[in-house]
Amino acid sequence: MDTKRTILWVVFSFSLLMLWDSYNRYVGKPPIFGPDTTQKAAPAAGSKPEAAAADAHVPTATQTATSTGGVPAEVAAASKNERITITTDLIKAEIDTAGGEIRRLELLKHHESGHPDKNLVLFDSTPERTYLGQTGLTGGVYPNHKTMFTVQPGSRDLGNADQLQLVMTAEQGGVKLIKTFTFKRNDYRVDIKHDIVNNTGAPITPSLYLQLVRDGGKVDNESHFYSTFTGPAVYSDADKFQKIKFDSIEEGKVEHATKTKDGWIAMVQHYFVSAFVPPADVQQEIYTRKLATNLYAVGSILPVGTIAPGATASMDTTLYSGPQESTRLEEVAPGFELVKDYGWLTIIARPIFWLMTHIHQILGNWGWTIIVLTILIKLAFFPLSAAGYRSMARMKLVTPKMTDIRTRYKGDPQKMNAAMMELYKTEKINPLGGCFPIAIQIPVFISLYWVLLASVEMRNAPWLWISDLASPDVLFGAYNIFGFHLTIGILPILMAVSMFFQTKMNPTPPDPIQAKIMMFMPIAFSIMFFFFPAGLVLYWVVNNILSIAQQWAINRKINSGKKA
Repeated sequence: MDTKRTILWVVFSFSLLMLWDSYNRYVGKPPIFGPDTTQKAAPAAGSKPEAAAADAHVPTATQTATSTGGVPAEVAAASKNERITITTDLIKAEIDTAGGEIRRLELLKHHESGHPDKNLVLFDSTPERTYLGQTGLTGGVYPNHKTMFTVQPGSRDLGNADQLQLVMTAEQGGVKLIKTFTFKRNDYRVDIKHDIVNNTGAPITPSLYLQLVRDGGKVDNESHFYSTFTGPAVYSDADKFQKIKFDSIEEGKVEHATKTKDGWIAMVQHYFVSAFVPPADVQQEIYTRKLATNLYAVGSILPVGTIAPGATASMDTTLYSGPQESTRLEEVAPGFELVKDYGWLTIIARPIFWLMTHIHQILGNWGWTIIVLTILIKLAFFPLSAAGYRSMARMKLVTPKMTDIRTRYKGDPQKMNAAMMELYKTEKINPLGGCFPIAIQIPVFISLYWVLLASVEMRNAPWLWISDLASPDVLFGAYNIFGFHLTIGILPILMAVSMFFQTKMNPTPPDPIQAKIMMFMPIAFSIMFFFFPAGLVLYWVVNNILSIAQQWAINRKINSGKKA
């Protein structure tokens, strides 16, 4: 009978379960819902870096996903290596002469959450984080990501130029590999050309490998109360976008595309991604494997073909390492925009984000964009919302009669239900009238949640007193309570006040215990929203205020006997 209250109670209970589920994931316990996606902890500070273990593994064609191949001892670098630093308008990259390996990549336009003076780093090789980009040749004693390279002189800073190149050369067993890195202005893509020169007296058939290596640790500053994916991903035209958990690699239970002529490999984390994109229409073997303790790799092996003595073969590849900005992702490769994961409601979420980008082009601020978007969504669902609020308003008017019926027929459920149905018929009330309007809006609300959660465009975006819409509101400061980093802001407080007003406007449950639970819900939800990004809370506050205004107007008309 009290369908509306039942739905709210179910939503409340489910929210508490999700809260507990997120906490379990955060502390490393098995989750309540779905498979365990918790990641292995990163190596402790001061421990031996696992990057050295990665240097001892070169992929070999036709290997299984968990096997490894060793580098011949004579390939090891004999001279001291150095790091070449390349600086553009967007990135600062450090490339090691040992293997031409990208060992550090700093994003100059994105800073660490909560640290505006510290740029965000993707590729890195420290005791706390191992994240590397490697390329080389396999199939023989050829230059790989351990071989010492020599560097040709040239500019190391983009300056006012549109592009700059870094050329590195290594030779092993009579086979020369020339790596040419091309960095461009306003671009997170790095073009990497591999020229293979056969200086031996016989034909060779090497393969080029592209490999991303990362530890299985969490992303720094990840929220306690919502979980995002961190790990490898692969794409092929046949199997589309596939995410691979580190735990699956650890257990040898990996399922993904392994043979394709189109696709790419990537390492994904919240807001950012690194990916190697091979040339189109080239057969590739995709693999994932464990390299060492808490160290994993995803890569692609590309046959170069037979190279005659004295001949040269070339292969152009692209590395993207940067933010998951939709406009940039769409330019990298087919299907690459899917790394910005909106979950199972992508079909709704992508149009919502498209609308947001157009609103932002006019307003120039993501906070005001969220407010305008909320208003537009509210207007789109206005008729449905009005039907639900009218039903709730009529239910509130007859609540005393419903209470009387429950009291009179307390010991006779059949007579109570018959009397209730007669009351609904007399008062022209549909007890399910408020359910359908709410149910049809839920997919839109969930989609918007994922849009706001997944969009790096909101990261570091200011609005009024808020400096970062992707982080919790911290107007009144941050506190460490029972091991939790709790931020206190005005938006969650406004959220609690708006939910309290909504509860008071709804029909009062006849059951005293249920009534107390309904009054407790605003407090519970507000505590949860203290941990959520300010952009999400802003949406809910604006939505609640608009709902209160709409419900108040309908209640007023119905109470005055006018047509709502």
